[in-house]
Amino acid sequence: MLNVGLTGGISTGKTTIARLLVEKGAILIDLDEVAHRVQMPETEVWREIVETFGEGILNPDKTINREKLGAVVFSDPAKLNRLNEIVHPAVFRAWKSRIAEIESTQPDAIALSDIPLLIEIGAQQRFDLIVLVYIPRDEQLERLILRNGYSREYAEKRITSQMSIEEKMKYARIVIDNQGILEETEKRVEEVWRELLRLEKNKREKNSLE
Repeated sequence: MLNVGLTGGISTGKTTIARLLVEKGAILIDLDEVAHRVQMPETEVWREIVETFGEGILNPDKTINREKLGAVVFSDPAKLNRLNEIVHPAVFRAWKSRIAEIESTQPDAIALSDIPLLIEIGAQQRFDLIVLVYIPRDEQLERLILRNGYSREYAEKRITSQMSIEEKMKYARIVIDNQGILEETEKRVEEVWRELLRLEKNKREKNSLE
């Protein structure tokens, strides 16, 4: 099994790239979805978040309002770090369990873990390689404003709270430039998929000789 981390910046198009790779045959683990699950009401993570940031970040049904929580943490690096300290260990416990399940049932799989903050949290050592989705910061900003309806000031805060996309490129073995038209992206994903298949085969054959 090839264990691939997919990352980029906010609004770079990771969801599109993940979908295209899944269509090729990758097995997707969306860590944003995992994070949602571990923060459901009355879980241990939920209780610690509410205790730390107050009940003002909750919806009427007691679920966490991500926009309210984001407004609290994305303007304060210390609070953002504290949130990560609460959430990430539980997320990676669930992720590790899922990876083990895939490896045991589909030993030739390409497992694709979509993690927006993969580099920021120092998780790159958990993967065989990193695939980075790239667009320039200016385009990233415009896409975020258009997609989420954020003010320019708040969108800039969200982007600034992450490592720059150029800095993340240093950690990636494969970069997918996603600033062109969809047909160009699809062509690049096809090239990347062939490379991932080759790397998975090489890894499996090497492991069989050890």
